[in-house]
Amino acid sequence: MKDEPALVWRGTHLDVARQFYSTAEVGRFLRLMAWNKLNRFHWHLTDDEAWRVEIDAYPALTEIGAWRGHGRKIPPLLGSGPQPTGGYYSKAAIREIVALASSLGIEVMPEIDVPGHSYAMLQAIPELRDPQEAGSYYSVQGFPDNCLNPAREETYRVLETIFDELIELFPMRAIHVGADEVPLGAWSGSPEALARLRALAGDEVADTHAKRLNVVTNTHGADEIDGSGAAVLQAEFLARVQAYLASRDCVTGGWQEAAHGNVIDKAKSLLFGWRTVEASAALAEEGYDIVVCPGQVYYLDMANSPAWSEPGGSWAGWSDPEKLYTFDPVEGWTDEQKKHLLGVQCCIWSEPMTDRAVFDRLVFPRLSALAETGWTRPERKSFKRFEALVGLMPVLYGFYAAE
Repeated sequence: MKDEPALVWRGTHLDVARQFYSTAEVGRFLRLMAWNKLNRFHWHLTDDEAWRVEIDAYPALTEIGAWRGHGRKIPPLLGSGPQPTGGYYSKAAIREIVALASSLGIEVMPEIDVPGHSYAMLQAIPELRDPQEAGSYYSVQGFPDNCLNPAREETYRVLETIFDELIELFPMRAIHVGADEVPLGAWSGSPEALARLRALAGDEVADTHAKRLNVVTNTHGADEIDGSGAAVLQAEFLARVQAYLASRDCVTGGWQEAAHGNVIDKAKSLLFGWRTVEASAALAEEGYDIVVCPGQVYYLDMANSPAWSEPGGSWAGWSDPEKLYTFDPVEGWTDEQKKHLLGVQCCIWSEPMTDRAVFDRLVFPRLSALAETGWTRPERKSFKRFEALVGLMPVLYGFYAAE
């Protein structure tokens, strides 16, 4: 018997910032991934809501950033309640998880989401802010002033230290740096950032950007930084971050916004297309290697149907198992564009997953439907066959849950 996968990258992303999952829970999930022949675990370790990875050089990241509750620097969020809640992964726990993943044929890529989505990090290390910054800008999720300042040398010193510690923990040599959803008004009240923007783009761009105080980006998924001074600053930030990671022999992963400005080295980067198949195709046309994960279909926090009783979100749409199974991630792509396709990935954003029952309802069996797209060539797929077999899967899921 000969069997081989259709795609190299058959991934699952897990957000542990918005809801925390124990080491044992992550281990069980890795075993489920392996049963489904999924081979890439994209571990979303930081976000506005929490910082989940132990960093020896900056203990405040977990002492402050891993916990939320009434009276803490990170308030109660997403159903966590007023009592102190949270957690983080020690380096010992991470080594245990990475070793388990390796034994199952899974590579682990950590994500540290910067320069946006950094509210928790900035609560823990407030000196990364420009002390003269005035006004406020807000992320699409409503977090104020949540972006690392790209004009501060301290920003790069801290990040390089963090990356060095991560590289020791993760042998995959790929670090995902986020780069998504930077608001239009980011850094518009920072004298340091505006001075840097003048040096990069001139007075007119800097003056225009300075007028963006109190901007609220209220359209989820919009091109937040297109045409703004924030785009120029983020581009320089990403170029510096990628250059450092490349010097450590690492590939830089990023959400598709990392392509803004077209400054990152395509040969040393990997983009994740979360908006549309067409947007991913356009990036492939430009020469970026792409993992396709559009929110409308592959985001497993989206509801299984439009019914009011279904748990999950709806901002990107909804997808039941059949819709996900039959979805063509490269519809309309040219042969040249397909040369830059690495694979597919589902993304588990954990905002609505307030208990195990909701998690299971949203993730299974859609995880297995995605896995079949990654392994089975389109002409050999059959939803009727999948539907007939899927009844056996709860037995497996229950077995691992009971371990």
